[in-house]
This record gives sequence, structure tokens and C-alpha cells, in this order.
Amino acid sequence: MSRANQLLSKSFFACFFSLFLSVTAFPQRYLADIDSSFFIKDTVRPLIKRFENIRISGYIQPQFQKAQSDGAPSYSGGNFSQYSSSRFMLRRARVKIDYILPSKLKYPKALFSFQIDATERGVIVRDMFLKLFETKSNLFSLTAGLFARPFGYEVNLSSTVRETPERGRMSQILMPSERDIGVMVSHEPQESKRDRSRFKLDIGFFNGQGLSGTTDFDSHKDLIGRIFFRPYFSKSNIEFSGGLSYLRGGWKNGTKYVYESGTASNGDKIFIIDSAVSNLGKSSPRHYYGADAQVKLKHGWGETEWRAEYWFGTQPGTSGSTSNPGTLPTSNGIPVPTYVRHYDGVFLLFLQNIINAKHQLMVKYDWYDPNIKVAKMELGKAGTNLTPADVKFTTLGIGYAFHINSQTKIILYYDLVKNESTQLAGFTTDLKDNILTCRIQFRF
Repeated sequence: MSRANQLLSKSFFACFFSLFLSVTAFPQRYLADIDSSFFIKDTVRPLIKRFENIRISGYIQPQFQKAQSDGAPSYSGGNFSQYSSSRFMLRRARVKIDYILPSKLKYPKALFSFQIDATERGVIVRDMFLKLFETKSNLFSLTAGLFARPFGYEVNLSSTVRETPERGRMSQILMPSERDIGVMVSHEPQESKRDRSRFKLDIGFFNGQGLSGTTDFDSHKDLIGRIFFRPYFSKSNIEFSGGLSYLRGGWKNGTKYVYESGTASNGDKIFIIDSAVSNLGKSSPRHYYGADAQVKLKHGWGETEWRAEYWFGTQPGTSGSTSNPGTLPTSNGIPVPTYVRHYDGVFLLFLQNIINAKHQLMVKYDWYDPNIKVAKMELGKAGTNLTPADVKFTTLGIGYAFHINSQTKIILYYDLVKNESTQLAGFTTDLKDNILTCRIQFRF
């Protein structure tokens, strides 16, 4: 190889690695946001002009888990197999490719994003969307494809930067996979000096089933909106942010039988059946309301942060589940009745650096009550039609993270999971489903 070719090869690889390293300094915090590394100026761009608008990023999360019992049910990576209480697993292993088309003013004009997740459980597409930006005033954008639903703070916080190993139980049941196929309009000023730049507004229409189904099984769509007050720093080193979220949708009743919470003549809380013929094919209500707030204090050790998020609303499901289905719920191929429940839940998180920013303690508390109309000892009474799907769960998570460097960290985390004691078989006492998670996390 000639000396000129050697120099050219070295320069190319130096540019290529600079492209990767630029990503590490500015991790993408929210699932559908723009990677800020697109706008980093460097001295090697002329040599890789053809590739300057492409960014490749990713992360891997290998972990070991120990459950309190064999076959423990879990929202910390899925249920354990029947005869096992420990496992090694790749919780997530993802690669993401972003291509951005800048405008003449260097603001984004278009963004294409593609992400896959490849683990021992298979390979699945996690993101595939196009985002078009209005370039006259740089205030609006349009997103279409498979991307994160604009509801809540925890749902949209990327797993690359989220401190706890998993999202809460309520997030996983009501917003499985976090993504859905749809279209969304956003108000997100690109110029930080604008008066309205502190606010981001998203509103869109989505199929509703997320990644749990390959196609929309009915004609009913979800309207989802969120207004987010971006982080604001006060003069006393305190950062504030928060948001409000709304979802209005539903899915098709497969039968004319719809059960709703009510009160029997003897005062018992029960499911009351509505068997009107007009119920068949009608949409059962799926209405969510959410509010969240975050406060961060910066100090000599690093940061102290508090987060709070509350959801409530109406959720259709079946007798044994409150999750959103990917296909019309059936039993042996026959559609099953719809059960409409009123739910609420909360996520509370406390984060504290100790000694320095490399060491972080975390305490998280969350609950999901799928049926707020009934009390725990009413569950299991004869004739009420109440099932394990109506049981409330609370989780207290305690953890420690050690940041080896800006890209690598180790997490030790213990989930203490508690279900309410009821008269239902299998739920008269607390299940043995506490989980210990030991994880190494690396991102690039």
C-alpha cells in the first residue's frame, strides 16, 4: 500500500471513530428526541462528508437475577421458568441508526431512525420512524412510523439513561413496549431563545396495540397528547420539569357482554353485566390521565433528584387480564366478554449521589391498582366475578449504581414486591416474587 493510501486510511478510521465517540458525550435521554451529537462541530468532517449525517449508537445490558422462588412471576425481565429461580440473560442489546438532514440554518429538516433489539429471545424492531421538521419558523414537526407513545415521563425515558433496571409494573401493563404505530404532530421550538422553547407539546393518533400485535385488529384509534415543561434551572442550582398526559381510545368488544364495576343489593362490590346487543363491535373506553414532576438539586457530591408520576383512568380488559391485547381476546377461538375497570398507580423515585457522581443510591416505590372500586377482602367473594387481575401490587426497589466511566456502569437492585392479601386462591398471602438484579450496562 502506498504511503498516500496509508495516510488516507488512517485519516478515514480516525474520522470514523470520532463519529462514534461524539455520541458518547451526549446520550439520547428520551425515546423520540434528536441525538444532540448531530450538531457537534469537529475538525475531521471534510474527510467524511458523505457520512456526517449518520449516527450509530447502541447499548447492551447483560445481567444475573435471583428470584425468591422457582417460577416467580416478574416484571423485571419476564417470568422465571417453572423450575428456576436464577438466570443469566441479555435484558437488552440494541443498535440504533439515525440519519438527519439539516437545513441551511443547521436546524434539523428530517430525521430517520431505526433501532433493533437482539437478545437470546429473538430479534425485534424497536423504532422505525420518520420525523419531518417545519423549517420556516422551526417550531413544529411531524413524526410517522413506529415510535414511543407521548404519554408520561417514565415511558419516554430511554433505557440507556434510566437509573432503575426496569419501568414500573403499570407502565409495562398499560404501555407494553412503549412504542406504537401512528402519526404525531409536535410543537418543539429548535431555537432555545424563544419564549415558548421551554414547552414541548405532542399529540397524535395510534393503532393502540403497540408491538403486541402485527396489525391493528379494529378501527378504533388512540388519541394521545402530552405537554412537557422542559428542565428549568433556578439560581439556587435547582432544576424543575414536569408534564401532563392524556390518552383517549379503546378497543372493540368481541361480544355483547360487557362487565363494569358496580354494587350488588347486599352491598358487595361486583362486576355487573351489560348484555345489550349494541355492545357488540362497540369500543370500550380506554381513558388515561397522567401528571409528573421532577426536581433535581446539584451539589458538591453530584445530584439529588426526586420524581413523582401519577396515572388514573379507565381500562378495558378480560376477566383475567388488564393488559392491552395485540389481537381480539378469545378463548379457543371464541371472543370473550370485556371487563371495564377503573385503575390508578404511581411512580416515586429518589436518587442520591454519594461521595461523588460515580456512586448513586436509588429508592423507587410504585403501585398499580387495576380496580380501585373494590377493597382487598372483597376479592374472592362468591358471585363478585373478581379475579387475580383485580389485585393491587406495590413494589419497593432499592439499588446502587457504580459508574465505571461515562459509558459503563454496574447496577445492584432489589425489588420487594407485595400483593394485597385477598380471599382469592393463591393470593391469600404475599407471593414470593422478590427479585435481585445484578447488571452491567455499556453504551456507545
